[in-house]
Amino acid sequence: MFECGFKSQYIGGQREKFVRLDDLESTLSVPTNTGGMKRSKFNMEGLPFTGRSKKNPSKSFRYGMKKGSDGLKTFGRSLRTGVTRAVFPEDLRVSDKMIFDPQDKSLLLWNRLFVISCIFAVSIDPFFFYLPVFNYKSNCLGMDTKLAVTTTTLRTVVDTFYLFRMALQFRTAFIAPSSRVFGRGELVIDPHQIAMRYLQRYFFVDLLSVLPLPQIEVWKFHKRSKGSDVLATKQALLCIVCSQFIPRFVRLIPLTSELKKTAGAFAESAWAGAVYYMLWFMLSGQVTGAIWYLLAIERNDTCWREACTGTGKCKIDYLYCGNKHMEGYEDWQAISNQILVTHCSVSEESSPFKYGIYTQAISSGIVESRNFFSKFCYCLWWGMQNLSTLGQGLQTSTYPLEVLFSIAIGIAGLVLFALLIGNIQTYLQSITIRLEEMRIKRRDSEQWMHHRLLPQELREKVRRYNQYKWLETRGVDEESIVQSLPKDLRRDIKRHLCLNLVRRVPLFANMDERLLDAICERLKPSLYTESTYLVREGDPVAEMLFIIRGRLESVTTDGGRSGFFNRGLLKEGDFCGEELLTWALDPKAGSNLPSSTRTVNAITEVEAFALEAEELKFVASQFRRLHSRQVQHTFRFYSQQWRTWAACFIQTAWRRYARRKLAEKRRREEEEEGEFNYSQEDDERALVDRSMSSSRLRATIFASRFAANALRGHRLRSESTRRLVNLQKPPEPDFSEYGAD
Repeated sequence: MFECGFKSQYIGGQREKFVRLDDLESTLSVPTNTGGMKRSKFNMEGLPFTGRSKKNPSKSFRYGMKKGSDGLKTFGRSLRTGVTRAVFPEDLRVSDKMIFDPQDKSLLLWNRLFVISCIFAVSIDPFFFYLPVFNYKSNCLGMDTKLAVTTTTLRTVVDTFYLFRMALQFRTAFIAPSSRVFGRGELVIDPHQIAMRYLQRYFFVDLLSVLPLPQIEVWKFHKRSKGSDVLATKQALLCIVCSQFIPRFVRLIPLTSELKKTAGAFAESAWAGAVYYMLWFMLSGQVTGAIWYLLAIERNDTCWREACTGTGKCKIDYLYCGNKHMEGYEDWQAISNQILVTHCSVSEESSPFKYGIYTQAISSGIVESRNFFSKFCYCLWWGMQNLSTLGQGLQTSTYPLEVLFSIAIGIAGLVLFALLIGNIQTYLQSITIRLEEMRIKRRDSEQWMHHRLLPQELREKVRRYNQYKWLETRGVDEESIVQSLPKDLRRDIKRHLCLNLVRRVPLFANMDERLLDAICERLKPSLYTESTYLVREGDPVAEMLFIIRGRLESVTTDGGRSGFFNRGLLKEGDFCGEELLTWALDPKAGSNLPSSTRTVNAITEVEAFALEAEELKFVASQFRRLHSRQVQHTFRFYSQQWRTWAACFIQTAWRRYARRKLAEKRRREEEEEGEFNYSQEDDERALVDRSMSSSRLRATIFASRFAANALRGHRLRSESTRRLVNLQKPPEPDFSEYGAD
């Protein structure tokens, strides 16, 4: 049949509504004539179209209008009855009719309020059981009129609020069952189908639950002045409230199911779920206590009636308040105390009437008390006590209704423990489930370390790391949570968590947004405890780390000579593993990872983000901005390897300059010494010429000259050996292939 969709548009300032026909196979045909021309015709209800008609044009027009109008009427009827308006939630925004999306946030809030109102309504109904109350001064059973007015008013207000829920059900769309093959499905917004669905499912349950039958019964009692109506009202309230309690409880089922479908869970937090089920346990105790109170009233009334009929001087109507005008009432009042105390006494063990489980209610005086709060609390305590103990402390008589009530208490307590208390335990355990998992992992770790005979030092490091990881993450695997989300949401979360931290790293401070997003998307959190070696000198560098919190020590001994040692500190905003960036930026680099030139050790607990080798290689190959000269200069400035090389280069240049200055100074000293030696030689030669004393003096002079020359040569050789071997310049990629930005 036809599938129709509705769409509204504004044309010329007016809102126009269009109907889209998705399937017109039965009405629209496109025949092809022999000449190759295509003609389209619209058939309605068998209206033939044969091209050019040879009949009278006026008759053909009237005939076509008649058949066409009949076809349009049939088409309209089919739209009203047989077509499902299946649309998507966004189509409700342009719909002229007020139809609500079942997963709308405002409707979710209303459903929560309706659930609270239903629970409140169920808790109000047992108040009707507290209306009968004994007047021991007049020895009659009456009704608490103040409590009756308060209870009927509260119930009327709550039921009136629930009428709005019933009206809302006629305007709430539902998901077509046939469209649930994939995804959420399509919404049915036809008011007729929505109403029929509600009428066939929960309408009569809601109607029975809001009928004001208890209010009518109480109102009738106030209008009539006969005291005998107390008994009839008491019996009627018991039957009406008990019969309406079932539909008033059952109507919670669709409400809770709608909340679970809309919100995913009825209680979003563990404490809310525990309180919710604890509230149901208290409500069960309240209902049990109220029924116990009413049955105690009924049991005491039965004893009074037996005593009244046994004397022969009493009428049943004398036992109900409001019958003072009856004949013989005064005579009964004169002897009623003695008869009722003798036959219906609770304190005397010789009393012929046994109250059983109702003895506590009568002896405590709550059946005659008009203080509702004390009466309510006492009955609530009795109900919760016996439900929690499964009725084990109940001492029943042989009265059948009393025995059945005790059996019902035991069964109800068992069911509540199996369902409600079990759910409460589940919700409360979910609060500490992470802590319990941590304890299990810690126990397994201790057993494994003990089995493998690990030394105490390693055990302490393992314990310290596990404790630090638990304090930082609380047992939550953040990476798995983020990876399970859609790509755009995952990118937004990574951007929120890492963008400001990455921008604090000078290497990425001036990057564009696209490159920063790509880097943030691939960063992974890493945790390191104190005295942990992140990387050792000479080991392959597998990841580049960006320090977020903590302090590290970076040490190298590769300075181009033996005994070289260089130490630096890394803090928040610094990075290590820069050899990996050089490897990633080099298009000619192979698959072998570069070796670390430094040893990095954590001085305190460190929190960092790691960028793995393959991820960094991918970012470098996809974004040319990473190959700019500005990035190269920034990298050189903040790299520990380049800083060490620059420091050694400056030291070498300075020492070379100092050595040249020293050599120049010594050269001048030697020249002065040479001039002095020449003058001394002249003096010596003159002395020799004058004295010509002996050859022994000449040998001494030559030996002193040889020693001076030998010492000067040894000094020059030692200075040359102390020269620094130039530290090898760190490798860098060829940026000429990418150009300078």
